[in-house]
Amino acid sequence: MQRLDFTIEPFVDGQPGAHVTAPVAALEALGVAVDFGAFGSTCVADANRMPELVAEVVRVAYANGATRVTIEVGEVS
Repeated sequence: MQRLDFTIEPFVDGQPGAHVTAPVAALEALGVAVDFGAFGSTCVADANRMPELVAEVVRVAYANGATRVTIEVGEVS
């Protein structure tokens, strides 16, 4: 299992736009539970799915107006 942490900008305190909420919804539609945080979001999935999930976050974020997407993937310990 791997953990995906992602942060999407622009950041507006207390008002996440579609550039933030749509990628979370896209992952949830793929059956992945997302922990939506104030400064970033996290999910855990099988390592074989991680390339698909990363691509989906980036694709959907930029399609909805993101200016920067920061991604970190690591093994779940």
